[in-house]
Parts: sequence; C-alpha cells; structure tokens
Amino acid sequence: MNKKPISPPELKNDCFALPAGVSWTPVSEAHTLLQERLSAIAATETVLITESLGRILAKPVVALRSNPPSPNSAVDGYAIRGADFGDGPHIVPCVKGRSAAGQPYSGSVPKGHAVRILTGATMPDGVDTVILQEDVTATEGQIAFHGPLKIGSNAREAGEDVLAGDVILRQSRVVTPADLAVLAASGISEVTAYKPLRVGVLSTGDELVEAGDTATGDQIYDANRPMLLAMLHQLGYIPIDLGRAPDDREHIRNTLNEAATNVDVILTSGGASAGDEDHMSALLSENGGLMQWRMAIKPGRPLALAMWQGVPIFGLPGNPVAAMVCTLVFARPALALLSGQGWFWPEGTMLPASFSKFKKAGRREYLRARVNDGKVEVFQSEGSGRISGLSWADGLVELPDEAAEITPGTQVRYMSFTDFGL
Repeated sequence: MNKKPISPPELKNDCFALPAGVSWTPVSEAHTLLQERLSAIAATETVLITESLGRILAKPVVALRSNPPSPNSAVDGYAIRGADFGDGPHIVPCVKGRSAAGQPYSGSVPKGHAVRILTGATMPDGVDTVILQEDVTATEGQIAFHGPLKIGSNAREAGEDVLAGDVILRQSRVVTPADLAVLAASGISEVTAYKPLRVGVLSTGDELVEAGDTATGDQIYDANRPMLLAMLHQLGYIPIDLGRAPDDREHIRNTLNEAATNVDVILTSGGASAGDEDHMSALLSENGGLMQWRMAIKPGRPLALAMWQGVPIFGLPGNPVAAMVCTLVFARPALALLSGQGWFWPEGTMLPASFSKFKKAGRREYLRARVNDGKVEVFQSEGSGRISGLSWADGLVELPDEAAEITPGTQVRYMSFTDFGL
C-alpha cells in the first residue's frame, strides 16, 4: 500500500488540432480524432480490493491461486472411485470419518469403499466420483446404490474455474462487485488502479446567478454546473466545483491558473463561441492553444478544446441541453480515455419510433427521448432551451448524419442515460 504512484506521459499541446482543411466536423470523425489523440493521464496506486469497487484497473490481474484449489464435492453425498462399480445394485462399506469443507478426510479411501463427503469438501485420495445422498440407502458403516455411475460426476476438478497464473481481470476494466469475489477467491488482496480523475467544472457569464439567490429579469440561474457536477459523480470521477466566473478575462485567467494546479481535466460552459463576450474562447485562443471544433451536431455545434498548463479543457455550449448532449457525446468518451478506462461509446438499442420527423442531411441529431410500451417517444419540442426535456427524458435518440424520414414504426437508435453510465 506504500508503493509510490506513477503518472503516464502528459498529453501533447496539439492533441486537439484538426487536420488541415477541416471545418465542420462530423461526430464520427471527432470520435476518431479523440481516440487517436488522447490517452490515460491518471496516475496509478495500489488499493485493497475492499476499496477497489468502481476503480479502473491499471494492470491485468493474475490469479495467485487456483479455484478451486483442490478437487472437491459439488454436493452432499458419498465419494467413491467410479471405475470400481458397474451396472446393478451395490452394497459398499464406508470408511470411518468424513470429509467436510475445511476439515478434509486425512487418509486414502481403499478400493471398493466409500467415504461420507459434504458440499465443498476436498476429495480424498482414492476417489473421483460423488453419489448424491438422495440416491443411496445408508446404514451404519455401509451404503447401497444402483449403477451405472458417470465417472467424475458431482466432483469439481482443481482449477476448473481459475488456474493460478491466469489473467482473471484485464487492464482498464471497471471493478464490479462480482469481480471482488473472483479476486478474493484467487488470493488477490490488492490491485493496481488508476486514481479517479479530478474534473473541474466552471460556469461563465455575467447573466448567471446561483439558485436561491435573487435574480433580476435579465439574469438566469446556473443550471449547468449542478448538472455537470452530478454527471461526473455518477460516472465515477471526482467533481471539483470551480464556481462561476463573470465575463472578465483576467478573472477567468486566474480561475484557470488556480484550477490547473488542482484538477486533471476542466469542463467549462458558456463563452465557447466567437462573440464579443465569449471571453473563454478568446482567452484560450491566446494562451491555451484553442482548437474550436464546429461540430455537425444538433443540439451543440461549438465545442472549444484546449490545453491550459498541461490540463485538457472541454469548452461546452452554455445552453444546458446542448451542454448535456455534448458532454455525453464528446466529453464522456474522452474522459473514459483520459481516466484509463479506454474508449467508451454505448451501442444503444434499435427500437420502433412512435413519432414522425423529417431530418435534413448534414449533421447528426440527438433527441430527448424515453421508451413507452416498447416504443420510443421524443420530447414535444426540439428547442434546446427547453431544459425540462432533460428531466422528462430517459435517454437520447440518435439520428444519422444523412437525411432520414421517421414515421411510427421506423427503427431508431435509442441510447438510454443508463447506457452512458448515468
């Protein structure tokens, strides 16, 4: 537990650079670029398996011990050597004693004899088959049963589940409760895991106030920050609240400078476009190697990507609907790469639509949706200002880049929020 943590190489400053001549970026092309440019940035540490639930493995885990470690019985019954008994009735003497889990029979069972054995108990020398106790008549010192018997029945071989030296969990796996059973059964008490990413969340804009505070008519409550912080928590990262920054370039600069010393990744919302008050994108252009990706996506489009003092920044749109969609579509898989988990993109499920829509070609669309009676319905409005649609929905419908005409019964790809890990 006192091993010194190590860190992987830092990302290159140009990791977000688009190829020459690219302006509008399709979602699939953006995904390819992110996969090619990003890699794990999280440090590693050794943790006890009791503290490893939900952690991402930084190394493959090799079994220290076979499971089961020795041949044992799968049932309560009597152990014999199967080859000693053919068809017909048999009356067989039993040796004194028994084999129980944790209290094995110490001797060797002679030919033509049986020994009482309980579930999970080690098979003694001289036997290879177990007869269910329901299939025998037992009296003191002997049992009676009918053959033939299947040699090896009701007996588990040593290592039939896991052999010592086997890789039982791969690198980049997120540890589950079931994994803890496999680890413990294989003699593993600790694993090497990536440290959870510390992800800072910053909202920008003079128009924002905190929920609960008094807002004037031209102000709005900051909906993005609580949403993004909660999403990061559910995804297994350590959310760091960087607060709200006004439309003041020096204030934003100081906030980013301080954040870069405390977090691994920064998510910002607002100011990611190129307007007069988009100070975030202007500041990143000056000091953060801004790469402004104009995504062929609805809702969304502007996505600012930059490095600030070695820390990746994802500049999300200010609209909460677009911010959530862009987080799921771009930041979620990118954070998985940076955290050591590897690329993550849910396949979704093809389900019949219960709605109608004509979609133009040119960009991928994500509609707030939920499943009702086995069919997918979408929120009544596609307006990205309708925040209530996020709460109404259980997931997203993904419509392809190409033109499409959806009518009731058309198969569409539905991606639940659970598929994304929420």
